[in-house]
Amino acid sequence: MADDADEFDDVDDEERPQEHPEPEVTIEISGLSLFTHVGVTEAEREVGQRLLVDIRLDVGDTDATVTDRLEDTVDYADVCDTANLVAQQRSYKTLERLCTAVADRLIEQYDAQAVWVKAAKPEPPLHLPVSEVSVEVWREAE
Repeated sequence: MADDADEFDDVDDEERPQEHPEPEVTIEISGLSLFTHVGVTEAEREVGQRLLVDIRLDVGDTDATVTDRLEDTVDYADVCDTANLVAQQRSYKTLERLCTAVADRLIEQYDAQAVWVKAAKPEPPLHLPVSEVSVEVWREAE
């Protein structure tokens, strides 16, 4: 009876069972409600408004897929706090700048491979009725 080591001696390397690669992890947050001061007009920035923010972080492989420990991955509660902090630190004229500032901070703080941020402004102050406007920014780590 052959032992396990001999089981594949006459099998090409391509036919050998392969180990599963580490899973790539994406953390997604949808509908984060933030109150911030963003808008083209001074009045809009002064009064402030609610934005709905969606975030996706590509964090690559994390030990949490094996360990099941929060400290081995990115804590999405911290991600929400970070996005809120960036939105509160200053006022922004454009959603583009706000999304970019959030994406840059998240890449830096969490060593993410890439970050996607979408900010939606429900019922924006436009002369025609619009349910929402939004901007999406995608950033990859350098």
